[in-house]
Amino acid sequence: MTPAVQMAKKAKIPFEILEYSHDPHCAAYGEEAANVLGLAPAQVFKTLLVATDKAHPPLAVALVPVDHQLNLKAVAKCLGQKKLQMADADLAQKSSGYLVGGISPLAQKKQLPTIIDESAKQYDKIYVSAGRRGLEICLAANDLAKLCRGAFADIKTL
Repeated sequence: MTPAVQMAKKAKIPFEILEYSHDPHCAAYGEEAANVLGLAPAQVFKTLLVATDKAHPPLAVALVPVDHQLNLKAVAKCLGQKKLQMADADLAQKSSGYLVGGISPLAQKKQLPTIIDESAKQYDKIYVSAGRRGLEICLAANDLAKLCRGAFADIKTL
């Protein structure tokens, strides 16, 4: 059981775990999850870490649907920053405690500011990584926001 699943259990929120066999040759982890599990890509959210040299903490978490890209300018505005960049993979892994492709917004080693794309609110349930490649957790967007102290904003682009 991953720390993300343990966190959801401890919080006593309704959730469901979906597991699939990850193809080690696939680098599009979120899209793979949606395809293999037969889920709508708009309901499967990828967890991305962004970095700035000027903020403390220097990292933040952004969640967008797997069929969209992250709007770095929108996230920067939410965080009161002028400019952000994608965090280095090694730094993201070290900070979160999870491997790239399995980074969950839940139970990261360090609590970071978290922004969830507002499109999540239109669904009863959304899917995010449960802390391991091939493992997704399904839960209400508001429950996710509570658990990771996240805020909602329009942060996606096509």
